[in-house]
Amino acid sequence: QVQLVESGGGSVQAGGSLRLSCAASGYTYSTVCMAWFRQATGKEREGVAIIGAGGGTNYADSVKGRFTISRVNANNTLFLQMNSLKPEDTAMYYCAARAYGCNWNDGDYNYWGQGTQVTVSS
Repeated sequence: QVQLVESGGGSVQAGGSLRLSCAASGYTYSTVCMAWFRQATGKEREGVAIIGAGGGTNYADSVKGRFTISRVNANNTLFLQMNSLKPEDTAMYYCAARAYGCNWNDGDYNYWGQGTQVTVSS
């Protein structure tokens, strides 16, 4: 089992920045791919950014150039640096992990954190 705990959410004004963290514990060899997903009220969950064990990354078009995903394998921590935040970024953000290569299908991720709320006001 893998436990994921997110932190760093909060409320900011448009144009501001936040940095989310996700601490992984347990059988962390199962965290080959780690990802950030988000779900806004009344909408489906969507992928934001993914990162493989080797550091390869991919981003949703809506966040490219504004968000940066990174990981520190030595201490099993995942980050999401969010800059130039927009009201449409408001959502619950979830850290997720799977034991295989990355994709955008949230159903393929075995492990999830409890989520951290990000609210961006205009």
